[in-house]
This record gives sequence, C-alpha cells and structure tokens, in this order.
Amino acid sequence: MTLKISTVILLLIALSCFLKTSAQVISVLKKRKDLLQMQMKDSDYRMIEIHQLSPTVVYELRYATTHNFTSRQLYKTGTNTYLRLPAAHAISRVQQALEAKGYGLKIFDAYRPYRVTKKMWDLIHDERYVADPSKGSGHNRGLAVDVTIIDLQTGKELNMGTGFDNFTDSAHQDFKNLPPDVLQNRELLKQTMKLYGFTPLETEWWHYSWPNDKNYDVLDLSFKQLQLSAY
Repeated sequence: MTLKISTVILLLIALSCFLKTSAQVISVLKKRKDLLQMQMKDSDYRMIEIHQLSPTVVYELRYATTHNFTSRQLYKTGTNTYLRLPAAHAISRVQQALEAKGYGLKIFDAYRPYRVTKKMWDLIHDERYVADPSKGSGHNRGLAVDVTIIDLQTGKELNMGTGFDNFTDSAHQDFKNLPPDVLQNRELLKQTMKLYGFTPLETEWWHYSWPNDKNYDVLDLSFKQLQLSAY
C-alpha cells in the first residue's frame, strides 16, 4: 500500500512539472512570411508604424539608446515603432483627444522584439516590472505601449511624479502621496487611454495594454523585417 501511495505521489509530481513546462511553451513568430500570411487572413494582425496613423506623436524610444534602466542599447532603431492595427488606431484617437486639450503623446516604447525581453529578464527577474520570457509580453505581441503626455506649446513632458522605468512604489498607478497636479496628470493619461480601450499596468503609470482578444503571437521580428512587411 505504501509503495502504491509513493508511486501516485511521484506521478502527481511528474504531471505537475509537465503541466508547468507545457504552460511555458509559447508561440514565437520569427519569419516575416508568417506574419504576412496572418495579415492576409486578418488585417488586425498587421503591424503598423504608429506615425502612419498619428504623425504628430512624439517618439523618444529609450531602448534604442543607453538612457534606460539597463544602460544598454537594446535595439537599433530610434525612428520607428509599431503596434497591431487596432491598437495603432486607438493611439491615433488618444492623440486626437489630447490635442483638442493642447496636449499630445510621447512614446517611450511600443513593439519590442522577444529577444529584447529575454535580455531584460536576465537583468531583473521581477514580473512586476519585466515580462517573463516564458510567457512573452504585450510589447512582444505589438499590444503594449509606454507613454506620457507632453504640452504641445512647450514640448515638455507633464510632471508624472517619477521618470520612465522607475521601479519604486511611487510609480504605481494607485500611489497617492503626490502633489495634486501630478495626480491630475496621471489621471488624464489613464482616463484617456482607458476611454479608447487600453488597460493600465498597476505598477507602471506609463504602461498600457490593448486586449489580446485574438491570441496574438509573440514576435521576434526585427524592425527592418516589420518595415518590409508593410503593405
């Protein structure tokens, strides 16, 4: 009887390990032709350069520079960035809404190749701030964007209380020990993004995600490959 119980326990442990490993298997799309095939079937899978729909959005793509939490340049291009078609359209509507109030968006990051997420995870094993590569991130799927608001007259960023990539509680969405104007600025960003379909990340005031309602694959395509995939 003891032997049978031990055997059952071992089988349960093995099954648990198998299920855990299986749950970590994600689909990573690496070939441009595969993306093109998906786009032909459903235009929502299309990756759009944001300036095609929102030419007045300002870019400051931090991971194309060393001015980020890694102090490393993680990808080469600093002049173009991408989102899936529905998310890109929503960003365009956010920009229009803000411009009507004298403001605009600045984007720190949008699409991020999967290989970059792996580099980040090697530095910070904390899912509050960096996506676990075993799951992939919204950035890898072209569904997440890191943004702030600028004043159109001055070009300066509104005061959000912390800078981008701040890994402290003061960067959390629910952190309230901040001056009233900062709380108002954060609320303006949050409510405008939510109005057009984005969901805020609780630990980062700048991070917003589009719903993954079509089971978008993780992408490990270069920016050059995405540029060649446009049509």
